[in-house]
Amino acid sequence: QVQLVESGGGLLQAAGSLRLSCAASVRTFSSYAMAWFRQAPGQERELVAGISWTGGNTYYADSVKGRFTISRDNAKNTVYLQMNSLKPEDTAVFYCATGRWVAGPYDRWGQGTQVTVSS
Repeated sequence: QVQLVESGGGLLQAAGSLRLSCAASVRTFSSYAMAWFRQAPGQERELVAGISWTGGNTYYADSVKGRFTISRDNAKNTVYLQMNSLKPEDTAVFYCATGRWVAGPYDRWGQGTQVTVSS
């Protein structure tokens, strides 16, 4: 069974930066596409960023493009999300996910980590 554990969330002010980490317990981490989703209260879960098996292909939602960067370290079975210029509307629970391709589908999620951005 795949286990994903997110960390790095917290409370910070607008324009600040934060880096999320996701440690994956999986036999062949490099064979999975990885992604970060987020879900605000009352909102649908949104794909924020995705990265292919090797890291050569990435996807970003328009709302975070230019501000967020996804990366992965297959040797450490870890995926990261660097978030800069954070806005209050970024406030959400962020989830790490695994899938077959960067475009999806994604079928495994961690427990999530809360990111709260105050104005």
